[in-house]
Amino acid sequence: MTAPSNSTFILGGARSGKSRFAENLVIATGLDRHYIATGRAWDEEMQARIAQHKVDRGPSWTTHEEPLDLVGALAAIDGERRIVLIDCLTLWVTNLMMEERDMAAEFAALADFVARAKARLVFVSNEVGLGIVPENRMARDFRDHAGRLHQMIAAKAAEVYFVAAGLPLKMKG
Repeated sequence: MTAPSNSTFILGGARSGKSRFAENLVIATGLDRHYIATGRAWDEEMQARIAQHKVDRGPSWTTHEEPLDLVGALAAIDGERRIVLIDCLTLWVTNLMMEERDMAAEFAALADFVARAKARLVFVSNEVGLGIVPENRMARDFRDHAGRLHQMIAAKAAEVYFVAAGLPLKMKG
């Protein structure tokens, strides 16, 4: 087994406080802050959410919007004295599924990048495996893909947190 990377993985349910916790971790480092947003603005409500998130983070963050080529976006900004918050992996999984991408290849490329990144990486993702078995194949495939990706990132991460009700539980590191 290889040594853990210089990365942090934060899981939690919707509106659990995981993104705020991640942002506070990033701010505390004093490093050059970058934010990779994987979400897509499919409608006006999502456009408004994205705009509000940018305002809430403020000008001290450099935001990069990348719904598909996460590894390419990370490689383009990788460097010493940088920290990159990736929010969120489950939206990235959704985007990959919608584009019928090779999930195993995309996940392997990300895991490989995490192991060699110069920047500190902070990943945020929704835990989707705690509920009932989804009723349709696409939802089951999504849950399965997310679960596999989460296991890969958690294995590479130096720290892993689970956040519920705004309270972080350190699971690794």
